[in-house]
Amino acid sequence: MQELAEAVDSSASMEGKLYEGGEDYQKEFDPKDYLKTYYAFDSGTVAENEILKFNLENLFQAFTSEGVGGDILIDIGTGPTIYQLLSASGAFREIFATDYTEQNLRELERWLKKEPGAYDWSPAVQYVCEMEGDRSKWQEKEAQLREKVTRLLRCDVTRLHPLQPAQVPPADCVLTLLALESACPTVDAYRAALRGLAGLLKPGGHLVTMVALRCQSYMVGAKKFFALYLEKETVEKAVQEAGLQVLRCTYSPISYSDTCSVNEGVCFVVARKGPGA
Repeated sequence: MQELAEAVDSSASMEGKLYEGGEDYQKEFDPKDYLKTYYAFDSGTVAENEILKFNLENLFQAFTSEGVGGDILIDIGTGPTIYQLLSASGAFREIFATDYTEQNLRELERWLKKEPGAYDWSPAVQYVCEMEGDRSKWQEKEAQLREKVTRLLRCDVTRLHPLQPAQVPPADCVLTLLALESACPTVDAYRAALRGLAGLLKPGGHLVTMVALRCQSYMVGAKKFFALYLEKETVEKAVQEAGLQVLRCTYSPISYSDTCSVNEGVCFVVARKGPGA
């Protein structure tokens, strides 16, 4: 009976465990579980599909009609995903993908190299191609992106220089979606991380970011991970304090499924570094 009670206590303890950044993220985050939970585009996960579409549509707008483009884009916290780079692939000469964990970069590499078992992104790619005017060109879009991603780098946004020891030229755009909320333990750390990302930009360069608002946690498989609680106003102020001008902040009340994440709304921000910054 004592052994059974100890087993129950241990199980309950595991169920309630909240994994946080750093070592927890490195050891416990499973990219395949993450992809299955949030990016199964045709699986009937309505809330997750709506947020993915929100991102794809806002990214398309930023990298086409809003004219965000140039030589180099650095994606901070790419994770195992490529959807955020699809529209960008037509606007930049090179893309540097970065992440904190080796397993995420390895999953990304599988797709880039078309290895067996690589995640199938074709539904998202077709959605972007439809916005561009020809859904049938999705294979060309995938080939374009594979050609444009020239570097896979480790990053740590809690450091003053998030890409050290790698040397990178000043970027025309820094992109970061749904990454800082997981990596930053406090609002002060979030502000500092944005200052670090602004430091990667050349004068006149753009920051493009999407944030899940009022988030407390998110699930990856059966594991619960920490997420920083942020209000829309906090995000805008932090971007401005990093020396950037907010050009657009698009809010939507859409949220993830209750079983996936605890959050209220999302916002998408396009900002620009001043010419003399």
